[in-house]
Amino acid sequence: MKSAPAKPIETIHLFPILDQLLIELLTSLTEEEWHAKTVAKKWLVKDIASHLLDGNLRGLSISRDRYFGEKPENINSYSDLVDFLNQLNMTWTNAAKRLSPNVIINLLETTGKEYSKHLEILNPNENAIFSVAWAGEETSLNWFHIAREYTEKFLHQQQIRDAVGKQALFTRELFYPFINTFVQALPHTYRDTKAPVNTIVSLIVSTEIGGKWSIIKKENHWSFIDSLEEEPSASVEIAPQDAWLLFSKGMSPIEALEKVNITGDKELGKIALNVVAVMA
Repeated sequence: MKSAPAKPIETIHLFPILDQLLIELLTSLTEEEWHAKTVAKKWLVKDIASHLLDGNLRGLSISRDRYFGEKPENINSYSDLVDFLNQLNMTWTNAAKRLSPNVIINLLETTGKEYSKHLEILNPNENAIFSVAWAGEETSLNWFHIAREYTEKFLHQQQIRDAVGKQALFTRELFYPFINTFVQALPHTYRDTKAPVNTIVSLIVSTEIGGKWSIIKKENHWSFIDSLEEEPSASVEIAPQDAWLLFSKGMSPIEALEKVNITGDKELGKIALNVVAVMA
């Protein structure tokens, strides 16, 4: 049984597809739908659309133009970083309340294309400008940073679709890279979990759009494995419609307990329900 190295998750070719679906979605919304409540707590649909615009603008400014604008100060912990990002998000969405839906759509269309072009020229195997902190990394490669950006675009568009009752982004092409990226947080989630060496935990996202991921306990850490020679000590199965909510804090682990199927060591399996693949 061997440990599997992190395998690049190809997402860059999906950005134009996802962006076009977003523009079509937003163009179809009524005034009432623009102000519908979402699972993102205090954010309405319009706030989420504004947040997606901020992602494009900040990505271009920081990654392409090396212009950082507001720099974090006194960041001494993960929670400090989350607080800083939450403050950035809040100030932007408050200011964007002045923008009309048409202005937001037009800006999303132009900046989305620019940002995709920029990401395409990054060397996937070079160090990224930011690490994927929710996966426990202090330094990440560009392919992981790009995949993380893909999950941002997928997640927030799905939140809008969920709020207005539009068709979910549940296709193998779009959903699997999203959930595969999110699941990269699994070893980090188990980092403080004590278990005998070679203990295995499997996470299954059901149906043809999902997949199966397994991690193994090493001497001082947990890591992914690409083959199983024995049954896992715990196996957790969750449906796609629950997985995207749970791993983005749209559903609590307690709520998820009623929806998942855990076999084997239930206490060990329950830890997987604490996967959080967003900065929260």
